[in-house]
Amino acid sequence: MHIHILGICGTFMGGLAALAREAGHKVTGCDAGVYPPMSDQLRALGIELIEGYGADQMALGPDLYVIGNVVSRARLADGSPKFPLMEAILDAGAPYTSGPQWLSEHVLQGRHVLAVAGTHGKTTTTSMLAWVLECAGLQPGFLVGGVPLDFGVSARLGAARRPVAGSGPAGEAPVFVIEADEYDTAFFDKRSKFVHYRPRTAVLNNLEFDHADIFDDLAAIERQFHHLVRTVPPSGRVVVNGLEESLARVLHAGCWSEVASFGAAVSDFTAQGEPHAFDVLHRGQTVGRVEWELGGLHNQLNALAAIAAAQHVGVAPADAAAALARFRNVKRRMELRGTAGGVAVYDDFAHHPTALRTTLDGLRRRAGPGARILAAFEPRSNTMKLGTMKAQLPWALEAADLSFCHTAGLDWDARAALAPLGERATTAASVPELVAQITQAARPGDHVVCMSNGSFGGIHALLLESLSKK
Repeated sequence: MHIHILGICGTFMGGLAALAREAGHKVTGCDAGVYPPMSDQLRALGIELIEGYGADQMALGPDLYVIGNVVSRARLADGSPKFPLMEAILDAGAPYTSGPQWLSEHVLQGRHVLAVAGTHGKTTTTSMLAWVLECAGLQPGFLVGGVPLDFGVSARLGAARRPVAGSGPAGEAPVFVIEADEYDTAFFDKRSKFVHYRPRTAVLNNLEFDHADIFDDLAAIERQFHHLVRTVPPSGRVVVNGLEESLARVLHAGCWSEVASFGAAVSDFTAQGEPHAFDVLHRGQTVGRVEWELGGLHNQLNALAAIAAAQHVGVAPADAAAALARFRNVKRRMELRGTAGGVAVYDDFAHHPTALRTTLDGLRRRAGPGARILAAFEPRSNTMKLGTMKAQLPWALEAADLSFCHTAGLDWDARAALAPLGERATTAASVPELVAQITQAARPGDHVVCMSNGSFGGIHALLLESLSKK
């Protein structure tokens, strides 16, 4: 089959392209401003990439067009379509589908799917779970919205059948771990992506309001999470964070599968100790220990979720904990990009206020009370650009000694939103200006963490260069 993917450079669609290529399909694709790192990964796989969404791509004559959710029926100021290729596909009556639908029909069928959902920690927890199953000899397939350092790729098909007999309900079905996003599927399918995945094991990591561009309120997102719960079979397992009231409401609406909770004092899986070194308890009994390089309570909870999910496919918690002790995290998750002038510079994907706070709290625990933390952040997500959560920013940045906000593209006053932080917060309209501010403020022993769900204008390299000259 020849598939042509619209929006191929996104993390999900790029991972899908890699899976399709590995499965033997001919894959081509297009995007606006074909960009790395996904473009480099795809070209290395021999996938032809085309710049833009021109209708002339119809000449490729694929068997199927796979449409990313970046594509819409929007029109430009002059009235012309923003995505002329999509208009041509519709006019021609050519076959098309969404990425999640294609994945469901061509990759996930016949597999024991373990889906990881949640507002925060999806990529990290999915990577942890895939690594645990790999260490257990299950050769999992996976699709992650990032690059796990232990695998070096964001997606792979995995074994065609389960290599090792497991005690899970799917018997010998091969396992596939997927990051399960609640964002909508496509312009023609406004359901969350994750309803297509039909998991036997569903992880509900946490749930807060996000994606203000498509959801009106938290209740609307809870409804989508319950749609996911409805798809889990009776022999399946829902792994749920017991600390989250929103998830309690989701399950209260109805659950037809086994529930394994984690996090809360009365949960099935709990932790005892610091986030970097803790015992894993199952219903009060110690069943394993995790000692690793990661920090932060959020990663401790992510670990418990992965252990509970892995148990469902026959991996003993002790073995899962031992595997996590060797877990190397994911690119752009508190990734140390370098040290210059005695100042450490980190890259992190955090963009939601809770994620900002969690990241900074984790760094504070690791760096110690005497170290200074400088937070540089870019309100780049659709939700943050709308200013929906601007009032939460002072709370989110409490753990930082100094905060630096990149304000380009914002329609709201970041300086006013950060006013409660007083002189501890600074804004800049450009990345070079932000780099200059941070360089002037930084001193040896400081930790600078740059937080954005985008490239942040290459701020990490610019900072390291500037700090080395100071």
